[in-house]
Amino acid sequence: MIRTDRRLINLPMVARVVGWLMMIESIFMCAPLVTCIIYGESDALGFAIAVALTAGLGAAFNFCLHPSRTDMGKREGFLLTALVWVIFSLFGMIPFILSHAHLSVSDAFFEAMSGFTTTGATVMSTIDHFSHGLILWRCLMQWIGGMGIILFTLAVIPMLNHSGGVQMFNSEVTGITHDKIRPRISQTAKSLWLMYIILTVLLAVLLVLGPMDLFEAICHAFGTISTGGFSSQDAGISAWDNSLYIKIVVTVFMFLGGVNFGAMIMAVTRGPRTLARNEAFNTYLEVIGLTFVIFVIAIIAGGHFRTWEDITINPLFMIISTITSTGYAIVDFESWGTFTLVLVFVLMFFGACAGSTSGGAKIDRILFLVKNTRNELDRCVHPNTIMPVTLSGKVMSPETVNKVIAFLCIYMLLILVGGIVLTAFGIPLIDAFFSAFSCVGNTGLGAGVTGYGSNYDVIPNVGKWTLSFLMLVGRLEIYTVLILFTKAFWRR
Repeated sequence: MIRTDRRLINLPMVARVVGWLMMIESIFMCAPLVTCIIYGESDALGFAIAVALTAGLGAAFNFCLHPSRTDMGKREGFLLTALVWVIFSLFGMIPFILSHAHLSVSDAFFEAMSGFTTTGATVMSTIDHFSHGLILWRCLMQWIGGMGIILFTLAVIPMLNHSGGVQMFNSEVTGITHDKIRPRISQTAKSLWLMYIILTVLLAVLLVLGPMDLFEAICHAFGTISTGGFSSQDAGISAWDNSLYIKIVVTVFMFLGGVNFGAMIMAVTRGPRTLARNEAFNTYLEVIGLTFVIFVIAIIAGGHFRTWEDITINPLFMIISTITSTGYAIVDFESWGTFTLVLVFVLMFFGACAGSTSGGAKIDRILFLVKNTRNELDRCVHPNTIMPVTLSGKVMSPETVNKVIAFLCIYMLLILVGGIVLTAFGIPLIDAFFSAFSCVGNTGLGAGVTGYGSNYDVIPNVGKWTLSFLMLVGRLEIYTVLILFTKAFWRR
């Protein structure tokens, strides 16, 4: 036990909840296991071992530990949230090691962390000859992580509503503030997951009506609505780049994945005007529209205009794929020129709306930064004027303003440090910083040695562990992970 504040951190209860979560993960693993059995694939053995290990150890934690108290506070919430994502990745990597993929521990952990954090970066040069079960597991990991592991637990284990549930909810759900759309955290979690499931099923149905078969449709529904970007094909979504229908459907649902799910639920229950009054959503639309116009001009000026799709769906697809951190690519965007590559950097940094499945710093924080900067410039002229920062009509406290500014500073510092570490292991300068940027933002796009048609296998093992850490910190939005490295967390 470690003494914090006026009591001990309830480690037995944290371990017991971890046990519940591991058993839930083993249940999810049964889907690829059954898939392997249906297709008669030998990887079924690897999944069976993974299910047994995960469920067995989870049951041991759950049934053998008997905490003297079941309450969990703020610190237990932070510790549990960060710990669970690492444990899910550690056990989620087992199928990659035992399957015909034969990945090393470093590669397997990177692939699992990339999946659960919906980054979409991969070390696999090919997946076409892998089992259907392994391909499904890659995509299913992204779907689980898209809405959130802890959020799913809050939905299925109501008792956590009274035991640190609010802190766990705040630690995992992205954004500046977290509004409950239902009176209880468990009800809010259920509503968010229900919306997530409905959109996933709808997308799968629409995709299977096109040129995809059922398996491909399910995999891409998981990868799209989670804005993760894993595919069932080596070529990714570009395997269907001649299908305008597929490109339009995927573009629409990537866009929806970048919208605040709570705001979407409010729009359904209270009318679309609630979404229209959402300032972050309106900015999301404006950024996409403005960038689209710039992309079209750049494509035409660069002589890359061949068909009408080159100046309509193709740039729109790439813009939404980038800003939502999905990472699907149907064209080599690097060939559009340096200017468009810089815009890709900007979109990766912005991200979509808070409360969505997308990565990046989030549009809400960028709005915050712009408004606070404008206020500070006005105060230079009128120092006695009180000008609060507002978002969608709500006045934000000075504490929230400070937290947002600190977040953006740490975000950039992580990219800087990550890029420097990668250059120390021989990765070219631009590639190193782009990779760090991509992993912190959970985008998964690469440039240069990790770019279009390549993967992260070229990164040394130390670099892969570094990028895995950056993916975790980016998905849990920095504070949840970094706070564990402070003395204040562990001391009175």
